[in-house]
Amino acid sequence: MYVEEETSKGGSSKEYKRSRSWSRYPPGPTSLPFLGTILQVNFYNPHLSFNQLSKKFGNVFSLQYFWTNVVVLNGYEAVKDALVQKAEDFADRPYFPRYEHLGYNKCCEGLIISRYGPAWREQRRFALSTLKNFGMGKKSLENQISQEAGFLCSAFSCKEGHSFDPLFLIKKAVSNVIYSLTFGERFDYDDEKFQRLVEIFQQAMKEETGFLPQLLNEVPFLLRIPGVPQKVFQYQRASMSLVDEILNKHKETWESTHIKDFTDAFLQEVEKTKEGVETSFTYENLRLVAVDLFSAGTETSTTTLCWAVLYMLLHPEVQRKVHEEIDKVIGRDRSPNMLDQANMPYTNAVIHEIQRYGDILPIGLPHMTYQDTELQGFFIPKDTVIITNLSSVLKDETFWEKPHQFYPEHFLDADGQFVKREAFLPFSAGRRMCLGEQLARMELFLFFTSLLQCFTFQLNRQENVIHDKSSEGKRKDKERIDQVLCESWIPGCLVFLHSLPEEVKGSIVGSEDFLMMLRKMHQPRHHVQNLGS
Repeated sequence: MYVEEETSKGGSSKEYKRSRSWSRYPPGPTSLPFLGTILQVNFYNPHLSFNQLSKKFGNVFSLQYFWTNVVVLNGYEAVKDALVQKAEDFADRPYFPRYEHLGYNKCCEGLIISRYGPAWREQRRFALSTLKNFGMGKKSLENQISQEAGFLCSAFSCKEGHSFDPLFLIKKAVSNVIYSLTFGERFDYDDEKFQRLVEIFQQAMKEETGFLPQLLNEVPFLLRIPGVPQKVFQYQRASMSLVDEILNKHKETWESTHIKDFTDAFLQEVEKTKEGVETSFTYENLRLVAVDLFSAGTETSTTTLCWAVLYMLLHPEVQRKVHEEIDKVIGRDRSPNMLDQANMPYTNAVIHEIQRYGDILPIGLPHMTYQDTELQGFFIPKDTVIITNLSSVLKDETFWEKPHQFYPEHFLDADGQFVKREAFLPFSAGRRMCLGEQLARMELFLFFTSLLQCFTFQLNRQENVIHDKSSEGKRKDKERIDQVLCESWIPGCLVFLHSLPEEVKGSIVGSEDFLMMLRKMHQPRHHVQNLGS
């Protein structure tokens, strides 16, 4: 009787402490029955909604998506405290029911959205070591990217004197790099199979956007309605079918003595696995990890390079300074290499500012609390979904001199030398930060400098780019375009601004294709014949 009474008191004490903790849960807007606070968020531009809500509720506030508790983190300090200072507490991922139709489940989670635990650790460790073995961060991969940059410049030179949309040429170049690492093959840009692959993955990313995917994730029984997954996610299913075809061919030609790419290395681990041993090295998981690597390794770098072209168009004075530095450091008789980066502070600053100002990934992938924790005085219970507003970090007014302007000097000191800023977190931070950051940095520098070594990008003034011919009108129109472009970015849909309103497209290019602003590239600054071969 005495023991039971003590146990009862202990239980009551824990419940009391937990109820006291809940009183310190982050504030947020009023929640509606069933819907929660979902009407408070624009799911095409959630970072803009979060910016507005943070003005009222602070940098750590709560939302409710139907039945799911969500806490949003804004600004550098809140994001750093969570992902870096309390890395393990915030290292988990929520479960995504909307991916079940692709083969994801609680026993087979791939890599990027895998729950925090032994399987994730096993896969992340393997991915990092294997990618390094195949050249990530090494000279061998640098040479491969430089060669691909040569092919890209050659493809651009074929468009000389004509307006065109650079998106798919850039995407093909970036895709070739990660495809070679993952599947051991490179394609010509006009290869029909390759064009189909790039287009399907492009459309699959669009299916991530907006309210409907969020609804299906929060109310998963809707996915049981016949035909819904097939209709809503047809390109995601098509991309998985393509990967299955690629992997089946890989299995047929796989040799344990000749490991030539990431897939071969994974299949080797599958072969090593003994029956009855619990492991994440299964064929079912390989297809998910392969999709994760290819998607993540393609979209972000492609989008950043497209933004780079856009900002060189809108800021010709910046482009001129980059040209001058390239001419001074590299010249025109050789291709850029990574050793040049240390001697090119302005170009390096421009690349970083493109990532900062462009909001390449304004909202990080959702995290989830691994255990009860506290953040900036607030109690956040286990299994709470955490959203990091990376846009608010990259435009945090307490850390950036001109957060809402394109200003490469953010990354230069008084002597004009490059300075890395602590609030620069385009790849997120902590235990779940992008494992391909080294690859992305190498791609961005080599592709960007190669393009700027070869070409001058100009707006096509023959197509009435700016309607107001006065100098003041041009300035205002340019600022308006710049603002609309940045604010029209669709988080989670890493495509280059195809969603802009028609009137905005018209004000920029005055014709049907979006980046017809990428005008005739004048005589190439450097003859690209055989460049990189």
